[in-house]
Amino acid sequence: MIIEHENSEKININAFQNDLISWFKREQRDLPWRKDQDPYKVWVSEIMLQQTRVDTVIPYFNRFINLFPTIDDLADADEDKVLKAWEGLGYYSRVRNLQSAVKEVREKYNGEVPNTPKQIAELKGVGPYTAGAILSIAYGIPEPAVDGNVMRVLSRILSIWDDIAKPSSRKIFEKAVRDLISHDDPSSFNQALMELGALICTPTSPSCLLCPVREHCKAFFDGVQEELPVKTKKTKTRDVQLAAAVLRNQDGKILIHKRPAKGLLANLWEFPNVELHHSLQNEREEVVQLFNQELQLEANFEKIIGQIEHVFSHLIWNIKVYKGTISTDFQENEEWKLVSIKEMEQYAFPVSYQKMFQMYLESLEE
Repeated sequence: MIIEHENSEKININAFQNDLISWFKREQRDLPWRKDQDPYKVWVSEIMLQQTRVDTVIPYFNRFINLFPTIDDLADADEDKVLKAWEGLGYYSRVRNLQSAVKEVREKYNGEVPNTPKQIAELKGVGPYTAGAILSIAYGIPEPAVDGNVMRVLSRILSIWDDIAKPSSRKIFEKAVRDLISHDDPSSFNQALMELGALICTPTSPSCLLCPVREHCKAFFDGVQEELPVKTKKTKTRDVQLAAAVLRNQDGKILIHKRPAKGLLANLWEFPNVELHHSLQNEREEVVQLFNQELQLEANFEKIIGQIEHVFSHLIWNIKVYKGTISTDFQENEEWKLVSIKEMEQYAFPVSYQKMFQMYLESLEE
């Protein structure tokens, strides 16, 4: 069968499918979520793989499935334990949504991940890509699973010059996948497109000479593979200056704070911190004053033990890290706790605060 995409040359679909799927079956990476086609495991892996490299995800996936091997296990788990298992992956709203969604699956679908586009798309945190991945990989349903990898691959193969940073472009690529996808083996087809983007058709310096579908690629023949995909740059991120402190009481316990239930890094734990405005010439004076005014904490700050930059998609934290002591008797509550170094292991912290704690431990050895 031959199709012609509205922005491209003709492509022989059967030959393209055969070349792509044959390559995938020969060369695919041995990944733990490919051991079977369990919809729950596919779902967990796809949520983890968003914005995170495969090599990073593998140990997280294995540990997560070991802790929560079934939908029931995750649905029943304490949220703090789930966040702790996710600690270091970032984007914690994803795992919160995942836990909410598996509870819904248990209640509405008797613990079976739904296998229709409409039902699966209604689950919390399941967007078009994740829905397509689960439906095609686990259930063999020919639904598109279009992410950045797939858009990059198809923009080159079909010579599509629409800006992939625009949400409206996704529909163009979803239509392209619907035209191209193998109805005999949609699971291998979609995984092969993802694998091709990860291993061969990379963002810069694609390995065209190793590509199994090079003879179908319009960009390669035109010599424009380095110019595709078209992708406008994101808006500039905002820089935020922070001061954080690892504070201990007279018993050597460390003060930690639970972040609000909504917003950035919701419900994770952190060390007390304030945003700096440099309204005073003496920065330490400003930190002491802000801790007192904003957090109602009276503390003695000993010294700066380090500095951390943490980059989010929309902002950058520049954090100066102090250590010190609490100078008053501190009353614990749900949001503020005093914990020993050993007890710290029970609480989920964002990566930046894990780095701060490591700095603190190293400062004790000096």
